[in-house]
Amino acid sequence: MGIRLGCIADDFTGATDLANNLVRAGMRVVQLIDVPPAGAEQTVDADAVVIALKSRTVPAGDAVEASLRALTWLRSADAEQIYFKYCSTFDSTPAGNIGPVTEALMDALGTDFTIATPAFPDNGRTVFKGHLFVGDVLLSESGMRHHPLTPMTDSNLVTVLRAQTERAVGLIDHTVVAEGAEAIQSRIAALRAQGRGIAVVDAVSNDDLLRLAAAVRELPLVTAGSGLAIGLPANWGFTPSRAAAQLPPAGGHRAIVSGSVSVATNQQVLQFLRGGRPAFSVDPLRIAAGEDVVDQALVFAESHLADGPVLVYSTEAPEAVRTVQGRLGAAEAGALVERALARIAQGLVERGVRRLVVAGGETSGAVVQVLGIRGLRIGPQIDPGVPWCAAALPDGDTLHITLKSGNFGGPDFFTDAFALLDRETS
Repeated sequence: MGIRLGCIADDFTGATDLANNLVRAGMRVVQLIDVPPAGAEQTVDADAVVIALKSRTVPAGDAVEASLRALTWLRSADAEQIYFKYCSTFDSTPAGNIGPVTEALMDALGTDFTIATPAFPDNGRTVFKGHLFVGDVLLSESGMRHHPLTPMTDSNLVTVLRAQTERAVGLIDHTVVAEGAEAIQSRIAALRAQGRGIAVVDAVSNDDLLRLAAAVRELPLVTAGSGLAIGLPANWGFTPSRAAAQLPPAGGHRAIVSGSVSVATNQQVLQFLRGGRPAFSVDPLRIAAGEDVVDQALVFAESHLADGPVLVYSTEAPEAVRTVQGRLGAAEAGALVERALARIAQGLVERGVRRLVVAGGETSGAVVQVLGIRGLRIGPQIDPGVPWCAAALPDGDTLHITLKSGNFGGPDFFTDAFALLDRETS
């Protein structure tokens, strides 16, 4: 039997976020790093497969090409439904990549309609009247308005998506969603008749997502944040199972590598520093000046690993980020830090780190790639949307790793993560 649900995620933290929700809903999930070679689908034994891409901030054409390769592989594995997963803050620009990838997948699947909702109420992401809220404020008033690569200054998702697509975009609002699956399906039929190709869907609670999931069971393609994943497994009769999240025992040194500039991660770094724990700050200006910051960070970490966890971070307030970007350029500053943090993570693993927290989507992608990780086994949830995972390193050792979206987690996330892993795998 082929896989039930084939998922394409536009970054690595988002992929684990999605896989986490599917596992908690009872599915056996395999997360793959990038598109596997043809034929590998014959060896996959899972109810759902999540292919993690690094396509959120690349040029739109590259994102489309990578997503279509993932789709081809998932279709060869007989995936019954395709799920395109993006961030719960709808990270994008007027040029993409959410709209172009959605349209390309629709064309390839031969479907004239799909839905879009980044809602994830468990993490404070809700959609009301087509507007995305982060906690109690509109997206445009949240910390995402300062994001260095994808600043989100418009909370109206219908408007945002219209700027990226050629298809007409409609809305399924909360009054329809509250009436249940049949009402949603009727609204979909009406929007189709009007020539709408994509509908933004309101969701302010998990119940809304469960009703929506039941309504879209026949759609070839759904697009959403990870929130919709709480309801889709039930369409195939799956029920929650704690056993699906078991991981092997954890050991080895502990470390955190953080490259996110989000408000949530800034708070997590500050809380770690307030505790007087060992931390090393990576300055992109020093990297650009030719200093061997990677070696400096590893020398520092090596002297503290025995008493860890050790934090290596490049996390700054928006004003500091803009200053660095003004001197180096946004793309160059980001690339310098991303490469440095990936090399530092590699050095930490070489020095015996086997419990690793990585914060930030771009950073997570770079770290996973440099470590040669090809797949992840999804384990217990630390905070909504963030699980521990187990990965086989090229030398056969097991690395316990969590890939945290910059926006997720409470202030004590770093210390809470290690405490949970010890409890769950002891």
